[in-house]
Amino acid sequence: MMEQKNDTEDLKEIDRLMRYWILTMTTTAGSGHPTSSLSAVELMSTLLFSGIFRFDITDKNSKHNDRLIFSKGHASPLLYALWTAAGQIDPKDLDTYRKFDSILEGHPTTRFPFTEAATGSLGQGLSVGLGMALAAKYLDKTDARTYVLLGDSEMSEGSVWEALEVSAHYDCDNLIGIIDVNRLGQRGETMLGHDVEKYRARCESFGWNAIVVDGHDNTDILHAYRSMIGVNGKPTMIIAKTIKGQGVSFIADEEGWHGKTLDRGECDRAIEELGDIDLNARGTIALPAMRDDNAVDAAEVVRTENNESIAVQPTEYKIGEDVAVRDAYGTGLTTMMAENKKIVVLDAEVSNSTRAETAKDAFPERFFEMFIAEQNMVGVAIGLARRGYIPYVSSFAAFLTRAHGQIRMAQFSDVQIVFVGSHAGVSIGEDGGSQMGIEDIAIFRALMDSVVVYPSDAVSMEKLTSAVLAHDGLSYIRSTRSGVPVLYDQNEEFTIGGSKVLRESANDVYTIIAAGITVHEALKAHVILAQKKIAVRVIDLYSIKPIDKITVHKALYETGGIVTVEDHYSEGGIGEAVRSICHGHCTKVTTLAVRKTPHSGTPEELLAYEEIDAQAIVVTIQQLITIK
Repeated sequence: MMEQKNDTEDLKEIDRLMRYWILTMTTTAGSGHPTSSLSAVELMSTLLFSGIFRFDITDKNSKHNDRLIFSKGHASPLLYALWTAAGQIDPKDLDTYRKFDSILEGHPTTRFPFTEAATGSLGQGLSVGLGMALAAKYLDKTDARTYVLLGDSEMSEGSVWEALEVSAHYDCDNLIGIIDVNRLGQRGETMLGHDVEKYRARCESFGWNAIVVDGHDNTDILHAYRSMIGVNGKPTMIIAKTIKGQGVSFIADEEGWHGKTLDRGECDRAIEELGDIDLNARGTIALPAMRDDNAVDAAEVVRTENNESIAVQPTEYKIGEDVAVRDAYGTGLTTMMAENKKIVVLDAEVSNSTRAETAKDAFPERFFEMFIAEQNMVGVAIGLARRGYIPYVSSFAAFLTRAHGQIRMAQFSDVQIVFVGSHAGVSIGEDGGSQMGIEDIAIFRALMDSVVVYPSDAVSMEKLTSAVLAHDGLSYIRSTRSGVPVLYDQNEEFTIGGSKVLRESANDVYTIIAAGITVHEALKAHVILAQKKIAVRVIDLYSIKPIDKITVHKALYETGGIVTVEDHYSEGGIGEAVRSICHGHCTKVTTLAVRKTPHSGTPEELLAYEEIDAQAIVVTIQQLITIK
């Protein structure tokens, strides 16, 4: 093994070796993105092996470690070559790249232990990096820095600029972006090509410190990294002019090579161009400068004292009193934050509506205003979650759908995040259809291993806000806007995967299954039907995923059928969730759901218009009985 001196001559030796590995692993795999990886070799080798990047490999989760995110996840060959040069991958394992049983996947996921967050859907890495930078600066209070490698193509994504804006707002001088400006995208030249000065101007206009470098000059790059360390109060963007396919003459700066590998003969020719390669060259990563233990303890004491100085008392609710479910979210969350210091709250400038402001007032140091930028908000939540925090992310249910791409990627990063969508359904009333989340249940149900709950009153909201903490993954809480009567006693327990049978008798001819606002309509329908001598069962299916199979099956077999009622589109909602477990008996399930384009009106008018109110339930059950 060569002696590592952390100078540019050593780096050039490592650069040649990394290019060799990039070429051989992609050619062996027969797929991948070698040209996108070759352009950023010097940027990454200089970062990791010149003393700039600080990371304790023996303690990967240390809060003092710097973090590196490949937002351009298709450059995974570079990521794996980098950690091979750091001595953390056996070079022989690079031959498993992209194979089924290999942790070296085509786009990085957390199966590879040095992946900070799953990447591959472009435009998301800087937001994740911001989350990690916020954790280090404001929560862990360390001097750890977060570096994000960005591709120039993804600079067209709006979420990147959302992240730029919010990073500057929070003075994240511990966040460093590195744009690999290699000019070529998938199908040709990028929007700005090699105009690095335009990138500089745009980044500076967003409040960033911007440095333009020659992306293949280790000395120039090292100078830039060193110069950004002294910049206080501003995040830094390194803007590197590079050549796609650098190091191989016949593919360098050539179109048509994106996502295309060299065949064996071309690979041999390319390796010959690289010159002499030292297969034993390795780099050394600097260790983080640990903070004084007493200083860390003092920071912990300050946070503890702040928490203990706030008298947070559980709210007492009286059965029958009208309480907005969203109000209970705010009070329940605040109670939890007093007990669990890992909980943080993010909101998209609607905290006075979602009631997350209650938690903000009590624990401002753990509340992060993300403004009206939902995509960045979710990315930041992923970053915070990857650093060990538990984000509660709130906005209007309709607006969370904008961040579906980021929410989808969260499931690949092994994170625990709780999403809270308020103002769900047509029952929000006069604001109109654009504000009504009526597809949100479907979106969150479709995620792998997700939990979806829909509280019907203040008590169930507080209990479920806490209950989702038991789920080590993605959870969604659907919240109703208007005030509704409290249904449950304060001592009632709510578990994930459960339900509540609110009304039942031995003579029930049908079962009404509802959740949230429609539970109250179902209870009104029960009274009307009882007056007509028609006995029905009423179930509050507060846990939509996982669903209470036992209770639903019992109702299916003991009554004449099931009517589901939901303030949501029929596709992907409660009705489909129930039918999915009623194998062979789906004809016994009738669904009342939103089927018309909603518009402004009172909640009562809209529930009636969509035929999901008490009267519609009564009419439906009477018709079903008549048909039988």
